[in-house]
Amino acid sequence: MATAALAATLLVAVLHLLFFAMETVGWDKMARGFGYKKDGIELTRSLAMNQGFYNGGVAALLVWAVFAGQAATAVALLLFVIAMAVVGAVTAKWTIFLVQGLPAVLALALHLLA
Repeated sequence: MATAALAATLLVAVLHLLFFAMETVGWDKMARGFGYKKDGIELTRSLAMNQGFYNGGVAALLVWAVFAGQAATAVALLLFVIAMAVVGAVTAKWTIFLVQGLPAVLALALHLLA
């Protein structure tokens, strides 16, 4: 993997580790940012926990793909991240694509140019 593609892919992994933390241990604060009240926060906590662990899994697999030299796996995971960012933008908040999708688009472009 080219150095720029490697670095961009690791950045996407770090972002997904942050999403994992925010959706698991930091859900109260994050949910308030989405406009949820206390009852909505409690109602959605288990959903956020599940989503957080998916993000943690994506991060772990991206790191593994980079350090194992598995560029095809990294590309597949980046495509998955981009698709999920589109879903998040359409169903929850459009800024999800900016925060989650654009870094993955950049990393994917660097892989394709390498």
